[in-house]
Amino acid sequence: MLHDLFTTDETKEVDLLARDTVRLVRPSGPTEIHATVKTRRGQQFFRQAVLTAYGLRCCVTGIPVPRLLVASHIKPWRDFPDERLNPRNGLCLSALHDAAFDNGLFTLDEDLRIVLSKQLKRYLPQPALEQYFVCFEGQRISLPEKLAEPDPSCLAYHREHVFQN
Repeated sequence: MLHDLFTTDETKEVDLLARDTVRLVRPSGPTEIHATVKTRRGQQFFRQAVLTAYGLRCCVTGIPVPRLLVASHIKPWRDFPDERLNPRNGLCLSALHDAAFDNGLFTLDEDLRIVLSKQLKRYLPQPALEQYFVCFEGQRISLPEKLAEPDPSCLAYHREHVFQN
C-alpha cells in the first residue's frame, strides 16, 4: 500500500495529490484525539482594530455582516511575529476573500487595486467566481481610516511571496 511507504502510523493520513484536487481518505482508528494547541494572543485586539478601521465592511465587496468578516493578515501571522498585531498589516475581508487572499489567488497593486491570479482565472468562466472576484478586478479597495491604511511594504511582500501569479 502506498500509505505504508510514507508512514507506518495507521492514524496518519497521506495525500499525494496536487493541492487543487480533492481526495477522500477515510481515517482508521479513533475519530478524536487529544492535542496541545497554541492560542493566538492579541487576535481579538487585531480583529477589532481592523474591522473598526474598515467600518465593519469587507474592503472588496462592502459586505457588512460581522460574522462573515475576517481581519486578514497581509504578511502571514506564522512568519512575522512583529507584524501580528499591527492593524496596517490587516485587511477587513469576507471569509471567502480572506481564504483567496491567504492562498495568493488575488493581491493588491501599488494603487490598492485588486489583481486576480492566473491560478484563479483558470477556473473561468464560472458564474460564482465572476460574481465574487472578476467584477472587482482592477477596482480599488475601500480604504480604512488613515491610521490603519495597508502598509505598502506588507502589500509588496504579499505580491512577491504569496500571490500565485
